[in-house]
Amino acid sequence: MNAPTEFRDSRRHFLQASLGAAGGLMLSFYLPGAAAAVATTAFKPNAFIIIAPDSRVTMVMPYVEMGQGTYTSIPILLADELEVDLDKITCQHAPADPAYKHGMFGVQLTGASASIRAAWKPLREAGATARTMLVQAAADQWKVSPESCKAAHGEVVHTASGRKLSYGKLSANAAKLPVPKQVALKSPDAYTHIGKSAKRLDVADKVNGKAMFGIDAQVPGMKIAAVKACPVFGGKLASVDEGPAMKVKGVRKVVKLENAVAVIADHNGAAKKGLAALDIKWDEGPNAKFSSAAWEQVLEEAARKPGLMHIKEGDFAKAAAGGKTIDAVYFAPFLAHATMEPMNCTAHVKPGSVEIWTGTQTPERCVNFVSKALGVEPKTVKINNFLLGGGFGRRLEVDVVVQAAQIARQVNYPVKVIWSREEDTQHDYYRPFYRDELSMALDAQGMPVGFRHRFVGSAIEARYAPAWMANGVDTDAIDAAESPYHFDNRHVEYLAVETAVPTGFWRGVGPTHNTFVIESFMDEVALATRKDPVALRQALLTKNPRALGVLNLATQKAGWGRKMEPGTGMGVSVASAWGSYACAVVECAVNADGQITLKKITTAVDCGQVVHPEGVLHQVESGQTYGLTAALYGKLTLENGRVVQGNFHEYPIIRMNEVPVMEVHVVPSTESPGGMGELGTAVITPAIANAVFAATGKRLRRTPFEADQLKRT
Repeated sequence: MNAPTEFRDSRRHFLQASLGAAGGLMLSFYLPGAAAAVATTAFKPNAFIIIAPDSRVTMVMPYVEMGQGTYTSIPILLADELEVDLDKITCQHAPADPAYKHGMFGVQLTGASASIRAAWKPLREAGATARTMLVQAAADQWKVSPESCKAAHGEVVHTASGRKLSYGKLSANAAKLPVPKQVALKSPDAYTHIGKSAKRLDVADKVNGKAMFGIDAQVPGMKIAAVKACPVFGGKLASVDEGPAMKVKGVRKVVKLENAVAVIADHNGAAKKGLAALDIKWDEGPNAKFSSAAWEQVLEEAARKPGLMHIKEGDFAKAAAGGKTIDAVYFAPFLAHATMEPMNCTAHVKPGSVEIWTGTQTPERCVNFVSKALGVEPKTVKINNFLLGGGFGRRLEVDVVVQAAQIARQVNYPVKVIWSREEDTQHDYYRPFYRDELSMALDAQGMPVGFRHRFVGSAIEARYAPAWMANGVDTDAIDAAESPYHFDNRHVEYLAVETAVPTGFWRGVGPTHNTFVIESFMDEVALATRKDPVALRQALLTKNPRALGVLNLATQKAGWGRKMEPGTGMGVSVASAWGSYACAVVECAVNADGQITLKKITTAVDCGQVVHPEGVLHQVESGQTYGLTAALYGKLTLENGRVVQGNFHEYPIIRMNEVPVMEVHVVPSTESPGGMGELGTAVITPAIANAVFAATGKRLRRTPFEADQLKRT
């Protein structure tokens, strides 16, 4: 996702020091996206650094941890300038409060690989400010100049005498000092934590069982609910007889919603058994005949109409008239998120208050939607946020949170709603189905001189955040359609076509779709012009040195150009997104039955200044593994208005033994950090498609890449 918001200078006068509840230093600050004006009589910060008298440092985190390592990489920024050991920092979830707006979006939201990018400067400034104040407090106590003191490992040391005072002993006095208007940040050669790998702060509790995810929430008096929603998108509940469910031991109540039925019981087994006993009649509504095939026809017809011109540089038609044109049509299908932690939420609705326990990427949105659904004031809704067992954009949606609140409203005790895997797969907010037309105009020498990209699909932003739309164009859908290549004549055209299927952000979002079609098409152009795929890309990247750098590094490390055995091949792909660049080279084999065996993936990334090197490697490997699942198995079939697939036996994820060796190389850089959570997903699918073509001579223009497409008869 991509909001049309620029980072702002977040520091200025937004830093404020005060005494914490235990008498320590509490430093309040704003992260990018916060309001530009703050009323001094009612200052409410959206992030806190608290240094307690025992020297423990607490960060109230405005970003959520969903496996991406945020609870380590963000504290690294603070620890470096504050001069504390990383293991002395504890992270707490920020409450859902408008005061905690942050990031690129002006809302409390974690997504689009924005956390490090947004926190890079303001969090280091906050750490440097706190350190400066602590040093000043020590200097005042010793009656020496601050320049004669230094901070290290959570202490201030007087260099000449060797005297030391811990941050904890200084925190109360430091809180009384004025906040300095300017502080100097370290130069890269002075970093103590940034750029160095560290043990993740969240792993120990995940291993010993102390880590709490949304599904782990325990509330006194809590009951469990199993839910069945209308299988047809847009359908409603017609009727249900409660009797069979109420005969199941442990079942407490059957709750009817507009489009779903919930069975509340003492435990999950009874809830599921009670739900299965029900004979539910559905009013399937107008979408009962919707199918994947029918939707593809809708896209075909829509593609004949003019869309919105997002980019118009030069004259593509004139460039195409001067030589040969290469054309291709690609399809990117609906995809489910399939997070390991099923969708869940615990809710307790009482007179005058609503309390929620869940794991969400957007706490503030939860508050707003729950308050609207129940007709209560937002200030009466409290969100207790937990760790997320996978987000990938799915937990940007608040449907299960609203549903849990609506169910809990009908009883006087807390209710934990847990969706089955089938319910999750069949009621997701799916990656949109796109149809793409690509054209490349060549000059007389066979070099590309014009690029046109027309595509149709649903606009997520029109539903999720209309303010992010740019002149009617979904900025997420169009993201990366520009590609890293230079063309004198370039037209990118987009047409939004809505569907009965709910669509949402899916890991990598716009770049996953656009990178697949553009990078696969680049290999088609290379073949048509009798050029090596890497050489063609090199010629078109001369004005993009960072993209060219990852291309050269990955292909060199992979041994591009070496002779391959029959039935094997190499494929390359370049991607840019969120201020970062990546190139993947995939080596694979395809047997006579069309089975793809992945041999190795060599990747080079340039993500600017690396904050946590081990975290970057994990993000690339995770993103690529997620992308491998989509490329090889991501198939959703819609018939009669509903998703056919249910559990993992029908919508599988890639298994450990299928994941190849992954070799990741990071380009050293002093650029500001870019995002790395989603680029690995975007870059992998076209590299596989191109490797399969090199091995078989068969061009794959839609995912997933199934054996039937590749069998040799």
